[in-house]
Amino acid sequence: MSKFLRFISLLGILAVAGTATWLFRIDELKPAGPRADYFLYLAALLAVAVLTVRWPRFSGTLLVLACVEFAWGLGSWALAPPGSPSLLPPVVAEPARFLWHPLLQAVPVPGLAFTSATGLAIRHSSEGTRGRDPDPARLADSGVVATFGGSAAYDIGNGEGDTWPDRLDEALREDRLVVVNHGVPGYTTAEHLLQTAFYPEKFGKAPRCAVYFVGWNDLRNAHIPNLDAGYADFHMPSQVDSLKVRRIGGSNVTISPLLTVLARLVAAEVDTVRYGKDPYALPPASGSDPAQSAIFERNVRTISAINRLRGTPTIWVGQVVNRDRLKGEGLYGWLPRVRDRDLPQLLQQSNAALERTARALGDTYVALSPEAFGPADFVDEGHFSAAGARRFAALLAPVVRETCR
Repeated sequence: MSKFLRFISLLGILAVAGTATWLFRIDELKPAGPRADYFLYLAALLAVAVLTVRWPRFSGTLLVLACVEFAWGLGSWALAPPGSPSLLPPVVAEPARFLWHPLLQAVPVPGLAFTSATGLAIRHSSEGTRGRDPDPARLADSGVVATFGGSAAYDIGNGEGDTWPDRLDEALREDRLVVVNHGVPGYTTAEHLLQTAFYPEKFGKAPRCAVYFVGWNDLRNAHIPNLDAGYADFHMPSQVDSLKVRRIGGSNVTISPLLTVLARLVAAEVDTVRYGKDPYALPPASGSDPAQSAIFERNVRTISAINRLRGTPTIWVGQVVNRDRLKGEGLYGWLPRVRDRDLPQLLQQSNAALERTARALGDTYVALSPEAFGPADFVDEGHFSAAGARRFAALLAPVVRETCR
């Protein structure tokens, strides 16, 4: 038994070393980082198993644990779609971008500055907005244009200075307007309503006008049965995990896949923030969802009413997506019950409803033709590339200049 355990453990060490070497060659492993720690952890388990073969039960337990950790970590990574999360730790560690918030679920960490694993410079202002703090002298002599939206407004595909709010700010500099980016990944009109009602002021100044780039994230709630009017049964609690603000469990990944799964199971049972529904367990549905559409339009009307009461002009912009990436029968992941091929049509219907509502309220609506943007303007299904951000800001600038002066 001892010889067998020693042989299997040494074979495991070779398998771990070989896998690590292969991942290093394809740039999926760095000398330091959570993924490197994972392989050191596996090597340590197997080394101790070799050294303790005199005690077969203990050595065998370590060997089984190492095999489970190896298979679960690498297997989940190999089976996951490219770029999707798995139980395998990330190549490099990044600081937390977001903090838990009692109302909004997650907000940007103020004052954060780092370079992401993909090489993008990420910066949050001292007041938790995307980008740098505005120059005090310029701010004192300018009006504020507040931009709201989800990841497409936060502009996750671009680094510091290349986001479309950054480009819009450059275009409006001579008009004595400063752009402050309130965008946060995942946010829907439910969060924008809260932002508008309670947190519109940043850097001591209320916005002169507000721009809302919306639609895509609201459609995440399409076809959820008995949908909560505030998206509180699925979307809101899911943000805690999407933006990684749960203390234990959730989307957090440790060097041990087994520990990661156990923490998620415990959190699912005892954590205060739990899901009321799991729409990912349901099959895809076709067509529009009248219940979700009604909530979206109600939120738009409420946001507009708040801004009107304050004398803040409201600009609505319907979202655009990369149609070339959204043609298949599958689901790319963010919208649990909407097929890829159905999303462009649903978004077109949402934008039409947004335009009708905006014009009925006397707000400004910016109509963007889907044909105005090509595949090179996106980095994925709907987030702008640097070129797309410049194009979008150029189209938006004249309307903002006219509305917000």
